[in-house]
Amino acid sequence: MTGQYVMDLHKADATQVAAVGGKAAHLGELSSVDGVRVPDGFCVTTYAFRRIMAEAPSIDDRLDELSRVDPADGEAVRALSAEIRRTIEGIAVPGEIADAIAGALAPLGEDAAFAVRSSATAEDLPTASFAGQQDTYLNVVGRSAILRHISRCWASLFTERAVVYRRRHGIDHRAVRMAVVVQRMVFPQAAGIMFTADPVTGDRKVTTVDAGFGLGEALVSGLVNPDVFRVREGEVVAKAIAAKERAVVPVPGGGTKDVPIAPEHREHPALTNEQVVRLVRLGRRIERLFSGPQDIEWCLTDDDFQIVQSRPITTLFPVPRADDQGNHVYVSVGHQQMMTDPMKRLGSSMWALTAMVPMHEAGGRLFVDITPRLVSPASRAGLLEVMGKGDPLIRDALETVLEHDAFIPSLPDAAPGGAPAGGPPIETDPAVVTELIERSRASTAALEQDIREKTGPALFDFLLDAFDEHKRVLGDPLNLQVIMAGMEATWWLNDKLREWLGEKNAADTLTLSAPGNVTSEMGLALLDVADAIRPHPEVVAFLQGADDADLLDGLDGLAGGRESREAIEGYLDRYGMRCAGEIDITRPRWTERPGTLVPAILDNVRNFGPGAAERRFEKGREAALRKERDVLSRLRELPDGARMADETKRMIDRVRTFIGYREYPKYNIISRYFVYKRALMEEAGRLVRAGVLREREDVFHLTFQEFHEVVRSGRADERLIRQRKDAYRSYLALTPPRVLTSDGVAVNGAYRRDDVPAGALIGLPVSTGIVEGRARVVLDMADADLEAGDILVTTFTDPSWSPLFVGIAGLVTEVGGLMTHGAVIAREYGLPAVVGVEGATRLIRDGQRIRVDGTDGHIEFLR
Repeated sequence: MTGQYVMDLHKADATQVAAVGGKAAHLGELSSVDGVRVPDGFCVTTYAFRRIMAEAPSIDDRLDELSRVDPADGEAVRALSAEIRRTIEGIAVPGEIADAIAGALAPLGEDAAFAVRSSATAEDLPTASFAGQQDTYLNVVGRSAILRHISRCWASLFTERAVVYRRRHGIDHRAVRMAVVVQRMVFPQAAGIMFTADPVTGDRKVTTVDAGFGLGEALVSGLVNPDVFRVREGEVVAKAIAAKERAVVPVPGGGTKDVPIAPEHREHPALTNEQVVRLVRLGRRIERLFSGPQDIEWCLTDDDFQIVQSRPITTLFPVPRADDQGNHVYVSVGHQQMMTDPMKRLGSSMWALTAMVPMHEAGGRLFVDITPRLVSPASRAGLLEVMGKGDPLIRDALETVLEHDAFIPSLPDAAPGGAPAGGPPIETDPAVVTELIERSRASTAALEQDIREKTGPALFDFLLDAFDEHKRVLGDPLNLQVIMAGMEATWWLNDKLREWLGEKNAADTLTLSAPGNVTSEMGLALLDVADAIRPHPEVVAFLQGADDADLLDGLDGLAGGRESREAIEGYLDRYGMRCAGEIDITRPRWTERPGTLVPAILDNVRNFGPGAAERRFEKGREAALRKERDVLSRLRELPDGARMADETKRMIDRVRTFIGYREYPKYNIISRYFVYKRALMEEAGRLVRAGVLREREDVFHLTFQEFHEVVRSGRADERLIRQRKDAYRSYLALTPPRVLTSDGVAVNGAYRRDDVPAGALIGLPVSTGIVEGRARVVLDMADADLEAGDILVTTFTDPSWSPLFVGIAGLVTEVGGLMTHGAVIAREYGLPAVVGVEGATRLIRDGQRIRVDGTDGHIEFLR
């Protein structure tokens, strides 16, 4: 029986994480690598921990309480975790376990000094490192002291910081076990930390080494500033030698203390350049072993390095895989589609299959490789121009990358030839838009008809053909011409009217209530739903407490319930395929979760009167007409004004004809997506009934191709699904960059401006006007509680957020560009808006009064 309680450290590996924990598994694998020295030792396994936990049944009750406590309630977490730790430390180590530990100590020298270190089963994982969350004890001498410190390591599974960390990463307290590593103590001349990728920039080709004298605890605890070395391609490219005034050293008999370093030695380098390069070579071998960048703790004794820990660097954004070893530059799709949250694998794979350009996945996000557009000076200039108009931060990020001339070489432009893309300019004719919409509707109707009888592998074959039709509709040259015509007219009006009249962002007002904008119509239509509900107090009261399960059926029998249900169902018939993050097909649609709309409906009931939709649209249309008359009148008073006015009138007509269609292709995409999803979820249901899957949503963590294979074979890889679920949870903690290089460098760009008030937040002005009001920081549309005059502050707004726009006075987002959906709808509704405001949801407090300047692009704090 005692054999299960301890294991020789050199025998541990990744297959035994459940028994030895992440740290011990990594150390065991490291010890098998030629040239990597790991101090001898053993692991007290999780079987011993489970035995200890069984000795105190009361801990189960405390764990139940801990799982229910809000992680933000620091006092409650602190009290419960302290009680659990006291209980564990108070349990005597059973004789069988103590004997097993004594047996493992004997060949190492029972009176030698040891390091006693935690090794939790959820520690040093690729998705969560748990760095510093549990305890380590150095220079522990004597059997009784070792047993005492092993108990402390067990208890450290429930430090306050470890409890909160697990909750934030979605890890169940009961699912984690604690093993303990006991190793011969190393007494180094120098020690430190090595990151095999730059932890700040993410550059995978740069290794950073931090070094100090004595034990590494001095660096980890922040007692001293370390020497810092940066190494690229086998050469120290930068170093900063610190004045190291103190060091942590072992104390005879056990424990450690910090001591002063002699003044004449303080500015001596802890490592020579040769030692640094040798250490980095070792780090690269370890990185290859674990298939990713590592955070490595090392010690130097007698000019020989020993490795005492290696864990993944989980804060770095992953790099898309490439088919070659060349340099690549990737641009975030999420920043253009207003959805920077991670996508589940079915979602990302289906977006890639239906996209017009190749997609590259990393960290649950999608990227486009724009390297071919950057190598040619002509295409580079055009790309930067378009990117800059949409999102100046992406342009600045790309220019930052291009400043490093060697990264993307500049090749000669291809010889000109052929007709310009897109064909000749289209006439300003509303019938063109009508024709495009009819084509899209016909294609979607045919899809709905043809998919009905498709099941099994035949469904997936059918969908692959449907994806080709999907791309054919999107790639229709006329579709692209109409979209560009509206955008180019917008840019023309803004540029020319600023040049001729000094007007900033004149197109914002000129495009108010432009016809045919399906996204703005969606927001106004929810006002009509509120009109149907408002006269019925019983319905309003019911909605305040309703959930998705009984929302529609619960209306039956209420006074006004039938009319209210018809209004909601009519809205869902037209817009129910939409939802936040809708480019991910796995996200619940409004039809699947209608309760998401209830807060917006109730806000509309409270904040507006009957007929608000029509009045609001007409108010915008009249404002646009007044603006048109004003600018044309002022232009005619200028020299050559008649020509200017005629050109401007043509562009105003053109922008009002085409700008509304800008939103329709996305509506068509999402309409088709919902057809795909319903068919796929029926197939998932059949797999559940056949016992192939545990639940329908398991397919969300398979790619489309993997889902197809499961249907064909009748077998699913449960381990793969679990891994994908864990990976998705880890991706939630990552923030995708706007631009990412194949070296792993994440670049977000910066605003190069000095024309903003002191203390103001800078962003991109996308809808003109200035407004003051109460900031409401809303991260989930379902949690919105808005009043007239509020300013919505959120991460991003895709079209599904439009119903909230009718009741607010201004908009601030962290992500966005001039022609992204939130910006287009803000202009449509006349809302002052600033987007691309880094950290807005963190820097602006909910309820704080702010001033949003949508003309010049900044936010001021009023109190």
